Amino acid sequence: MKVTATAICGSDLHMYAGYIAGMVKGDILGHEFMGEVVEVGPRVSRLAIGDRVVVPFPIACGECFYCKLGLWSLCDNSNPNAALLEDADGYAGAGLYGHSQLYGGFAGGQAEYVRVPYADVGPLKVPDQLKDEQVLFLSDILPTGYQAAEHCNIHAGDVVAVWGCGPVGLFALKSARLLGAERVIAIDRVTERLAMARSFADAETIDEREHPDVVEELKLRTAGRGPDSCIDAVGMEAQPPGSERTHEKALQATRVASDRAGALRQILLACRKGGTVSIVGVYSGIVDRLPFGAAFSKNLTLKMGQCHAHRYMKPLLARIQRGEIDPAAIITHRLPLERAPEGYRTFRDKKDGCVKVVLYPDGSRLAA
Repeated sequence: MKVTATAICGSDLHMYAGYIAGMVKGDILGHEFMGEVVEVGPRVSRLAIGDRVVVPFPIACGECFYCKLGLWSLCDNSNPNAALLEDADGYAGAGLYGHSQLYGGFAGGQAEYVRVPYADVGPLKVPDQLKDEQVLFLSDILPTGYQAAEHCNIHAGDVVAVWGCGPVGLFALKSARLLGAERVIAIDRVTERLAMARSFADAETIDEREHPDVVEELKLRTAGRGPDSCIDAVGMEAQPPGSERTHEKALQATRVASDRAGALRQILLACRKGGTVSIVGVYSGIVDRLPFGAAFSKNLTLKMGQCHAHRYMKPLLARIQRGEIDPAAIITHRLPLERAPEGYRTFRDKKDGCVKVVLYPDGSRLAA
């Protein structure tokens, strides 16, 4: 496939920072990409040269036990290095584009061309009238945000709080609205991201710089109960306040701990009794000092994991076509592919109001 647009994801930053095991020199990152089919293998029957497609980030065979259940990111057959993950986690998930050798070592889409295995299962043909930027995020962050909200089993009148106003958090907020939440509350510490949460998802916001006790602030806003559901869209590089942040960064830097879980700790304490916690922020290993007793005593439901992106692509494409959501609205930076290192630094450091970076292998498309 000739790549026409690709993006930098928060998961890419975890690998960029060295927090994901199994990276080797020469690995090509990028699991959010789309483009034009330029060659097909002899067993591909559903796609033809010239088709314009967007590709889901998990690689799925379509035939195994998990694929037949619609649990696409748990495919048993697509990860040739499954034994590496089985040693660490007991079982292995699907192969993923542009991730480490633990997930198959597949070359990602931050490139001019990319090989797409199981091509009759994953890629979704997209209508010509829709621009790349309207459908590119069907590859990952839009389905991931939607699945995060769907996990919350939202009912009329519900209050949903989302930690992290990066791209996935923004789509989780918007999806919670689409699924019927009465109120959505966004928690972050970056001014531009909080502003986008208000404009894009009509969210109430909590700036952690102004309200360091997020749990107490949420109680004040919810008649003392806490949110009905809480979504962790931050993951392993959370930045808890004060001395806790310094302590966790030191543990992670020395590899004593693999994940910083400040957001998840807040969530388990903040969610109301009988509520739901949805975790889509990436965690890679052992999490320290979780208040699991609180989760148990409050009868919380926890749902988490890699998104089954295949399941959501067509329904979300229909929502885009109906004008219910405009994924392109979160894009703040557009760069040619050769400036990807600059894009990574800007996204990592949250400079220049950066929320989402899209890269174009053909720089001339920047003006399109």
